Amino acid sequence: MTYSGSEKRKHPRISGRFIVSYRMLQENDKIDISQTRNISLGGMLITTNRQFDPGAQLVLEIRLPFDPHPIMLIGRVIKSKEITHNVIYDTRLQFIAVDDKHKGIIDEMIGYYMKRSNWHQPSESAPHRPSKSAPTRGGFKTYDIG
Repeated sequence: MTYSGSEKRKHPRISGRFIVSYRMLQENDKIDISQTRNISLGGMLITTNRQFDPGAQLVLEIRLPFDPHPIMLIGRVIKSKEITHNVIYDTRLQFIAVDDKHKGIIDEMIGYYMKRSNWHQPSESAPHRPSKSAPTRGGFKTYDIG
C-alpha cells in the first residue's frame, strides 16, 4: 500500500533496529525492552507489547552506535496500531523532550546513514526492501540502514 496523503514529518527518517527501553512516564516499575523500526530527529516508530493511547507520554532510553551511553528522552504517542492481536503494536512517537547534545547525536547518526548506499523509503507496514535510489516523500528523503 502506498501512502497518498500529505506528508506531516518535518525531518528525514531512517529505517533501523536499535535497542530501546520504554515505560509510561507515570510508571517507574513497568519497563519494557524493544527495538525501533525507524527514527528521525523528531520521533520514531517502535514495536511495543501493548497499545498506548494517543497523547500518552513514554520515557525512552535508546542505544545508538554513535554514543556508548544510552540517550534518554520523552516521547508522546501519536498512534499505536495493533499488528498481532494483544501481542504486538507499532507505536509512533514524537519526541517532546531531548537535550541538545542528544539531538546532535541523533542528527549525526541519521546523516551518516543517509550517506550509505542501498537506501529506500521506509514503510511502517511493509517489509524492508533495498532500492537503488532514495525516493522523496513530501520533499524529504528517507533511508534504510537495515
